[in-house]
Amino acid sequence: MAELLKGLPVAKALTEQLVGRVTDLRERDVTPTLAIVRVGERDDDLSYERGATKRCDAIGIAVRKFVLPADCSQEELMATIAQVNGDESIHGCLMFRPLPKTLDEAAACAALDPAKDVDCITEGSLFGVFANRAVGFPPCTAEACIQLLDHYGYDLTGAEVTVVGRSLVIGKPVSMMLQARNATVTMCHTRTHDLAAACRKAEILVVAAGHIGTVGADAVSQGQTVIDVGINWDETAGKLCGDVAFDEVEPLVGAITPVPGGVGSVTTAVLAKHVVEAAERTVG
Repeated sequence: MAELLKGLPVAKALTEQLVGRVTDLRERDVTPTLAIVRVGERDDDLSYERGATKRCDAIGIAVRKFVLPADCSQEELMATIAQVNGDESIHGCLMFRPLPKTLDEAAACAALDPAKDVDCITEGSLFGVFANRAVGFPPCTAEACIQLLDHYGYDLTGAEVTVVGRSLVIGKPVSMMLQARNATVTMCHTRTHDLAAACRKAEILVVAAGHIGTVGADAVSQGQTVIDVGINWDETAGKLCGDVAFDEVEPLVGAITPVPGGVGSVTTAVLAKHVVEAAERTVG
């Protein structure tokens, strides 16, 4: 039976560490503050907002919400982003996406100050990830993978890692972050020839393809560590599942993240970490 790499202990440890850092900032008259920009009332946005707000409250981070109607104009959205950019008391901003199709999402993302971009929606933050520089912040989910591996004691130096997925949200950024930690990374995707063989050779397999059952028993090997980043709704089973066929894979590998309860459980803690880091950067 594989070791289950659960996210809750990771999030708890990170939260406890952040409480001390927030205390230090407050002693310097700085209250780390997150702005949440939400357009409309999408259920998934509201669910994540509740989780993020609860996490921030537990740590001592202030949250300010900027809620616009689903039929708001581009001008209203851009004015809100400008307000966030210009408010020195706001250190980080989370803007929910996708935006309604009536809005220019690319323009909205480009307008945000990278220094306040705590979930990597700007080109400035992407540059920071790819150049390994402190410009903006990496995507919360991508960093959650790194935090999880660190918590469970994995040494990434020289490790053979295969990443399945090439999005700018997870696949490409997490590949860059792993390389920055001296891992040897192979990037694959659903059109990779003999994907299963590329997966089997890895010590650590990160799966972020966005498709149920991308990785099955034929794509894993004994003793392997599998990080399943996918979150999908399985209509047949009536439950959430990842990109990995868990029931097939779990008996074969050394360790695996559950879905739900794995990487996703760490993301709000990473979001809070980014807000604290943004606040710390303002005071030197």
